[in-house]
Amino acid sequence: MALKHESKNVWKNLKENELDLVMDYANRYMAFLDNSKTERRCANEIIKLAKNNGFEDYNEVLKTGKIEPGTKIYLNNKEKSVALVVIGKQSLESGMNIVGSHIDAPRLDLKPFPLYEDGNMALLKTHYYGGVKKYQWTCIPLSLHGIVFTKDGNKIDISIGENQDEPVFYINDLLIHLSADQMQKKLSEGITGEQLNVVVGHRPMISIDSEEKEIKDPVKENILHILNEKYGIIEEDFMLAEFEIVPADKARHVGLDSSMISAHGHDDRVCAYAGLEAIFDVEIPEITAVSLFVDKEEIGSVGNTSMESKFFENMIAELIALQGEYSDLKVRRAFANSKVLSADVTVGFDPTFPEVLDKKNAAMIGHGVTISKYTGARGKGGCNDANAEYLAYVRKVFEQNEVIWQIGELGKVDQGGGGTIAYILAQYGAEVVDCGVPMLSMHAPLELVSKADIYMTYRAYSSFLK
Repeated sequence: MALKHESKNVWKNLKENELDLVMDYANRYMAFLDNSKTERRCANEIIKLAKNNGFEDYNEVLKTGKIEPGTKIYLNNKEKSVALVVIGKQSLESGMNIVGSHIDAPRLDLKPFPLYEDGNMALLKTHYYGGVKKYQWTCIPLSLHGIVFTKDGNKIDISIGENQDEPVFYINDLLIHLSADQMQKKLSEGITGEQLNVVVGHRPMISIDSEEKEIKDPVKENILHILNEKYGIIEEDFMLAEFEIVPADKARHVGLDSSMISAHGHDDRVCAYAGLEAIFDVEIPEITAVSLFVDKEEIGSVGNTSMESKFFENMIAELIALQGEYSDLKVRRAFANSKVLSADVTVGFDPTFPEVLDKKNAAMIGHGVTISKYTGARGKGGCNDANAEYLAYVRKVFEQNEVIWQIGELGKVDQGGGGTIAYILAQYGAEVVDCGVPMLSMHAPLELVSKADIYMTYRAYSSFLK
């Protein structure tokens, strides 16, 4: 037994033919990302793939009045969060193995009255969602996704800017020639939230009636005309709609060796996809296996599609009722006896910014899935600090299944910090630890991960659920 510990490089420890598995997994993940630009589209993609893998609608399962070991169930919670469950041989009361991820990502949301005209341009006002560096969202191609209802009740699904033949959108920045004052500001103030206005048009509506009065705000009018002609919506419909602005770029291979992936939404869809493929590996487990995909983590896990809501607890209560006589005590035991991997990304060591990390306690890119015993900030505030007994269990599972793993902190003490959904499930008494992909440029419009790490994370979750 080696007394000294050194983390392993995944690339150097791949088995024969395993490189092909890494690359194939990466390609499947990239295709998933391109179809999952928003939490709604991600939930839809998860459900589509789940159906293809034999999962049944939760509401249809309830109608049958029974479940048995191996029953595969999906719950669609308001089209923004999903629970996938494979019923185990033991009763739910004995606990579950849960991999919990989130599928929302930092973005720009449109305000209720977003469209206005100024300077011969039509623009959209936004309110950023989650923690972002605002200056990073200027001067890049953007796409628009949304759900809008017309007055007659029609639900319209809009996506513009993802296909090569579609227009994209844009946020202006100040030219360097006139940036003397801007360059003196703090980085956080160089672009303000109210300056994140999206350019959506420039051509004015021209009246064909020579006697008609000149159109007020003709560029805005032309945009409204285009939207009405194509989608049947009017300006008032914006008040009730959900519109999101995200980068238009597709997921791309990075490096001459194609060893990394650049994309929007790695945080946390990279862990979500690993949890998705992992539960597809489960057939008839001893303990019920669960993969969770929740919304609103980036803004504090609030709302009825988040981990703080009761949708998953209600689901388990219903399933316990199908297994026999229901009681609240059985529900409590089901959660208290559960083991959870809070599947979220962590920071990877970046040699360009070494000063923010304690290198001895930082996750290294390419060294596998990362266990974070705690997250939080300012003295571990707001985090779940995992128990040593549970960490020993997780290590045993990983090493028995030859999963390459490492330990990582979220930055130096008092440098900053962050959180995950771990503390929420821990409130039930479940054993929980953060476990996910180390990444670079977290919360940037385009983030960066290693293919070696995303593959090893899938292997980790699969081992845990089985």
